Amino acid sequence: MEAISLKLDDGFLVDIEKTMKQHRYTTKTEFIREAIRDKIKQLEKEEALLKLGKIYGASKRKTTDDNLKKAKKLAFEDLEKEFNL
Repeated sequence: MEAISLKLDDGFLVDIEKTMKQHRYTTKTEFIREAIRDKIKQLEKEEALLKLGKIYGASKRKTTDDNLKKAKKLAFEDLEKEFNL
């Protein structure tokens, strides 16, 4: 495991410590690691949604309600597979 150094403004550090106490984190390291994991998941989700938008996006042809429902179902199934939901 690699150690990194991080400098934070005093006001930001106070906000972190306040949030840590409210949510019962024991160390700043634990809090920061989880924040980074959450950010990575959020970015992956946004990328997947953009990808789905390109794959299942707007069409030049007319689409029936049934076709639209099928496309939505396929899109959600793809998301469930990708994120193991």
